[in-house]
Amino acid sequence: MKTIRVHVFGGPEVMQLEELPDIKPGSGQVVVRVKSIGVNPLDAYLRSGLNPQLVLPYTPGMDAAGVVESIGSDVTQVAVGDRVFTTGTISGAYADMVLCEVSQVHSLPQHLTYAQGSAINVPYAGAYRALFHRGQAKPGEVLLIHGASGGVGIAAVQLARSAGMMVIGTGGTDARRRLVVEQGAHYVFDHHDPSHLEQIMTLTKGCGVDVILELLANVNLSKDLGILALRGRVVVMGSRGTVKINPLDAMYRDASILGTSLRLADEREKASIYPALLAGLENQTLCPVVGYQMPLADASLAHIAVMEPSSKGKIVLIP
Repeated sequence: MKTIRVHVFGGPEVMQLEELPDIKPGSGQVVVRVKSIGVNPLDAYLRSGLNPQLVLPYTPGMDAAGVVESIGSDVTQVAVGDRVFTTGTISGAYADMVLCEVSQVHSLPQHLTYAQGSAINVPYAGAYRALFHRGQAKPGEVLLIHGASGGVGIAAVQLARSAGMMVIGTGGTDARRRLVVEQGAHYVFDHHDPSHLEQIMTLTKGCGVDVILELLANVNLSKDLGILALRGRVVVMGSRGTVKINPLDAMYRDASILGTSLRLADEREKASIYPALLAGLENQTLCPVVGYQMPLADASLAHIAVMEPSSKGKIVLIP
């Protein structure tokens, strides 16, 4: 099988396309013939050495979609030939075959493409946990999503809109702002406009926003605190450096700054995340948007693209 391998931590160039023996499933395991692979910023962070305990060499990635190739003798939940997407892997997703625990494999609705299937797990599960587990978002509240045109941002827009929130997004270009509106945001602002936060305060009649999903905290967090409503929450989903804040901005609002990481979701949280996502995918209130498709051999280019603030929709690799 063809797979991307990382033998040393470093830049995108450390990823190499290699040929390895085909994998076989053991007890409780499933092998998926991969049709599409989701690329996430976390993949790039891990490749660069974010988790030095990660055993080298390894194959990156958690998100894939394809067809069940083979199953362990005791597996009854899926059958050979089923269309599926993964919510994690044993062997790593950047390959044309992937080994999973049966609990990591879910039926892919027929109306979704394989590329869309590979855009489900990290963006939608991460956004769901940030919104509803960490941020305690409720119907009727006002949500702001900075950089709402990326994979996670689009997932958050769709989830929040279907939950009855008022959704505000930001985007850096006309095309990206149109995309955010198309996905269900009630309002969208240009985050390059120095007055966009003032415009949001005007929109909310000076009350501010209840929840902010923050994907670039090192740039925005200090300003976020100034537009929060009373008892508002900022949920930090991404940051690329440090930031200086004024704690009084949080104190005067009784506000909360919350971190979130999908890898820290416990079994109770997972038990609510994935049924909710599957229901949304089936009734089509959730619909992943694929921005770019690249060959598996171009994984290094995909890692460069996924870290660009101009990303639009999900980046996927095709074996």
